[in-house]
Amino acid sequence: MISQQIISVAKAMVADDKGLLAMDESTPTCNKRFEKAGIPQTVESRRAYREMIVTTPGLGKFINGAILYDETIRQSGKDGTPLIKMIIAAGIIPGIKVDAGTKDMPGHPGEKITEGLDGLSVRLREYSKMGACFAKWRAIFAVGDGIPSRDCIKANAHALAGYAVLCQEAGLVPIVEPEVLMDGSHTMEQCGEATEEVLREVFIQLSIQNVALEGMVLKPNMVVPGLTCPVQETVDETADATVRYLLRAVPDSVQGIAFLSGGQSAELASARLNAMNVRFGPQLPWPLAFSFARAIQQPALEIWHGEPANVAAAQHALYHRARCNWAARRGEYSASMEKIRA
Repeated sequence: MISQQIISVAKAMVADDKGLLAMDESTPTCNKRFEKAGIPQTVESRRAYREMIVTTPGLGKFINGAILYDETIRQSGKDGTPLIKMIIAAGIIPGIKVDAGTKDMPGHPGEKITEGLDGLSVRLREYSKMGACFAKWRAIFAVGDGIPSRDCIKANAHALAGYAVLCQEAGLVPIVEPEVLMDGSHTMEQCGEATEEVLREVFIQLSIQNVALEGMVLKPNMVVPGLTCPVQETVDETADATVRYLLRAVPDSVQGIAFLSGGQSAELASARLNAMNVRFGPQLPWPLAFSFARAIQQPALEIWHGEPANVAAAQHALYHRARCNWAARRGEYSASMEKIRA
């Protein structure tokens, strides 16, 4: 039987109109972003960047939890204080990414399978001792000719459920992240159909493996057209489609939904989340929150540029994006917020 502590943490992760900050980029991903921004791709640069994020004044007013990477949870600030202690001191719940990334799925061109179940129970216990209260596992699904296939959906859903039950056995809240990718020219309807099929299978597998839904958080994609689709629906149309497909596939007992940004611009991600909460928020069985990475961090990264002199300005930009998404959860975000960064 699931502990009350796990349920309490899951509730806290999506409480008070706040969301989650996904700062769990792997070393290769972080280095790619640094390279593009002209920042040295070193351990010290990554440490300084993460310290800049977690020491942003007032960040805890808008962020409930931070998803870390293995390197991050082991790093310390310049004064020797572990970053995880800084996060906790800011009133933010620490979590950890535990999947080992994706690889090509044999016999299924264009599809990926997520790895990382081997030895996971041992790693979860270690992360728990280090102070992590929740974990995250991401599976990805491309949309195209004949994909995602049933084999890909079932295999990834099975792995997601296996990860989730191991988390709960270790006393951690699982974030279950099945992401239908934005890459491609598919329509919003095609994205919605793929999203519904994926979510239905994920919850079948979660049920089979006895995962307690009230002790987990779902991190899905929004239902949006592919980035190169010639038709890009309005913010309200996107909100309507996303909620419609979620209601078809997500059980009421899930503790909360925290959307990934998935390559959307910072402003568009906020606007779409806001529209969902304006149009449907009070009627839904679960809160609609956010678990954004680039849609919160990217403006700050571009300002910081690896320079200590830019830390305050970068932190201001990070605070602003967190505040915008807090407002979007309340249905109070507007484009005018982008002009006045108080």
